[in-house]
Amino acid sequence: MHLSRREALKAGLLAGATTLLPFRLDAARPSVAPAPVRWIDGQAPIMHGGQTFGVAWPRGTVKRDTPLTVLDGAGKPVPSQTWITATWPDGSLKWTAHAIPADLSPDALTVTFGRPVPPTQPVAVADNAATITIRVGNLAWEIAKSGDALIRSATQGGKTVLGPVSLVGSSRTEPLHGADTPFTGRIDTVTIEQRGPVRAVVRIDGRHVSGERAWMPFTVRLYAYAGSTGLRVVHSVVFDGSASKDFVSSLGISAAVPMRGELHDRHVRVATDGQMFVEAVRPLTGLRRDPGKAFRDAQIAGRAVPSLDRMANAVRATLERVPAWGDFRLEQPTANGWALTKRTGQDQGRIDAAEGRRAPGLAYVGGPEGGAAIGVRYFWQRHPTALHIDGATGDTAKLTAWLWSPEAPAMDLRPYHGTMGMEGYDAQNEGLSVTYEDYEPGWDDASGIARTNELMLWALPATPDHDTLAAMSAFQAQPPQLMAAPGHLHAAGIFADYGLPDRSTPNRTAIENQLSNLVDFYAGEVDRRSWYGFWNHGDVMHTYDSDRHRWRYDIGGFAWDNSELSTDLWLWYQALRTGDAQTWRLAEAMTRHTSEVDVYHTGRFAGLGTRHGVQHWGDSSKQPRVSNATYRRIFYYLTADDRVGDLMRALVTSDHALIDVEIGRKVPGAKKLQLPPGTIEMTFGTTWCPLAAAWLTEWERTGNTKWRDRIVAGLETIGRLPHGWMTGSAPFELATGRFVDQKRGIGLSHLNAVFGAVEVSAELLRLLDVPSYRAAWLEYCRWYNAPQAEYLAKFGPPFGPRNLREGHSRLTAYAAFQEKDAALATRAAGEFLSGDAGLGTWPRDPRHMVDGVLEWPGVSTNASAQWGLAAIQCLALIPDALDHVPIVAPDAPGRRRLRDSGRD
Repeated sequence: MHLSRREALKAGLLAGATTLLPFRLDAARPSVAPAPVRWIDGQAPIMHGGQTFGVAWPRGTVKRDTPLTVLDGAGKPVPSQTWITATWPDGSLKWTAHAIPADLSPDALTVTFGRPVPPTQPVAVADNAATITIRVGNLAWEIAKSGDALIRSATQGGKTVLGPVSLVGSSRTEPLHGADTPFTGRIDTVTIEQRGPVRAVVRIDGRHVSGERAWMPFTVRLYAYAGSTGLRVVHSVVFDGSASKDFVSSLGISAAVPMRGELHDRHVRVATDGQMFVEAVRPLTGLRRDPGKAFRDAQIAGRAVPSLDRMANAVRATLERVPAWGDFRLEQPTANGWALTKRTGQDQGRIDAAEGRRAPGLAYVGGPEGGAAIGVRYFWQRHPTALHIDGATGDTAKLTAWLWSPEAPAMDLRPYHGTMGMEGYDAQNEGLSVTYEDYEPGWDDASGIARTNELMLWALPATPDHDTLAAMSAFQAQPPQLMAAPGHLHAAGIFADYGLPDRSTPNRTAIENQLSNLVDFYAGEVDRRSWYGFWNHGDVMHTYDSDRHRWRYDIGGFAWDNSELSTDLWLWYQALRTGDAQTWRLAEAMTRHTSEVDVYHTGRFAGLGTRHGVQHWGDSSKQPRVSNATYRRIFYYLTADDRVGDLMRALVTSDHALIDVEIGRKVPGAKKLQLPPGTIEMTFGTTWCPLAAAWLTEWERTGNTKWRDRIVAGLETIGRLPHGWMTGSAPFELATGRFVDQKRGIGLSHLNAVFGAVEVSAELLRLLDVPSYRAAWLEYCRWYNAPQAEYLAKFGPPFGPRNLREGHSRLTAYAAFQEKDAALATRAAGEFLSGDAGLGTWPRDPRHMVDGVLEWPGVSTNASAQWGLAAIQCLALIPDALDHVPIVAPDAPGRRRLRDSGRD
């Protein structure tokens, strides 16, 4: 049965509100409800590659040494592996991660108390001086500890079905016509991170090598799950070259596949968005002379053909006259077109074999005695990609997944414009004024950005049947995902203030519908506008150009969003409360992009992110507000994703990058501050709060109180400032984590609270008892949006401009909730529903068309994100107040409209 998105959502919420299974806990066990777990798509998948998911537990309810197990829908234990990903300050469990095997797809799961059950054939890891071997039943993966091959071989029942697997690529010194210089990945270190029994993880770190040059550092993690014939491969690479000299012309992972038997028993399979491409190296179908149905059927099914004695003589005697096809290439140069060609040999011409729109990204080569398949997630979304099979007529075929195809133009990461007379700050500020781009020569540098890709690599005992290959293709293209039920997560009291969907009143229904419609709209725009490509996929545009009927993709800071005003955070809170698959996948793709491409991982800007712009790395504003751990934490805890865990850990010392990168260096009229060595100017919301999120995460993950103490130092010293949070910024001592009091006045900024400060402050105030910070934060929440007369009566002039009033309504709501102030709650509701400096009026469903025009006012992504976060938090904090404020009617005058690209 196929569930609609709404039906799946409803089922998930019900699962979160009730206990799925009868169970009995011993008296000594914690009295906390077990955790229901659901598939985000609403039903169990046909196939998956093994699952890892996170579960949250209320503070103080589950002791650290409590054993946890996983039950299926019938209450029967399923094989599982559990580990701790975070603890509460009292040492009790806050987040646990759980893995289940690939050969189980239960409709429902529950995590409860009890000893985990091992799988029948557990994953086993053996470590020796030269290699690491992972065994899953009859399958053994031999992983190298040095050299150019990450995987030396894979065997099925002792027979080698996969040879060396290597990282490959090439670069040139000019983008169009230069000669390619090949490189390969070389191992520096190998680390066993998990040993089973359900899941084993091996991390490989190294660099790409070409001659004497070692560059482009990589991290590859290999995940083996019980019940799987495949490895999940998470491939992360950093571009640390020169954008003007190093043009990467190919990048991929290549596997050697032993080829056995006759050419007519060797098979090629390539998944497409239509019929599976099913061919043999030497085809027996379609010939002028028929070899016999048994031969044709066997070849199509991937089996060895019957004895040639049974073949029609007219074919048997002339088999050598039938061409054998050794090379196959599927190229996906754009998101909307692929072509497959093949040839008989290296010196022969290619012929067209098939074409289509969006290939799912899987290819297989092998025979009845074994073979290999490789799949690439986001294959068409991250074009230009390719799948190549070469040498299938020889003893060894080469199966390559190209993350950047050698047939495509080389990567060109150079700045998109020259200096244009903007050598000095005054001219740069003029450019910022007109195009919203904060340009500075030399700072539009791509060196240090990264990209993570996910692949599946299978070592197979025989050619799979079509249904199996189709299922493999489907799950690697869009992996199924288990998620703890939203109701359980909400009851655990994790993250900031949010609630479950509530449509109990007309106003709440309207707000909930708007939240869903916003997600639908942006998910639709990704596809309508083709926001795809190796470096672009996962991001969305910032602002719409209603004159051109295009997003402002080429206008300074109005182009790519780069997390501006917490787009990632809005999507993750919506996914957290709904469990909706579309929201989850939009947020997941964004996390993969913004944590990698928009952030520097090496070089002078390491640990900082780049403000929104035409190129993700182009703006000269490099800040922690973009590298922000707040935007990654939800995904990490829901999935235990190791790569995102690495990225957050790398941020704990990123404040030191600000010694050489002065964020406020260009502010017109600002006096250059003379600060003691080791002291930097730091804003509270756009800088300290993102850093505090990284320290909080590291404290939760490790229990190391060093990071707690660093947070407390900041909280206490902000709280002791004469104007507290309203000071806006202060000198910060890198060694102590303390702010220095210079008796400054009030310094409000519309940006200070909109990069996760609201969310991380709410968490910190629950975890740490710092009364002075609580008072300072509540004061800021009450007065930022205060009416001018009230503010002036309290603080006196000046009363500077306010922006993002609608988004800041959630601060007012927070103060109202904490102080139990009904009048303040009413004010917050009015701010939220005012449409003032925010999303604005209330549209129809965005799928509704009027005269070819898509009715939608949400033309600014940052306003959409702030509206979404404000909606979620106001619904949780002041729901009753929201019920008594009128909502602007859908046909209100002055309503903005966004033209749909498909109807231009």
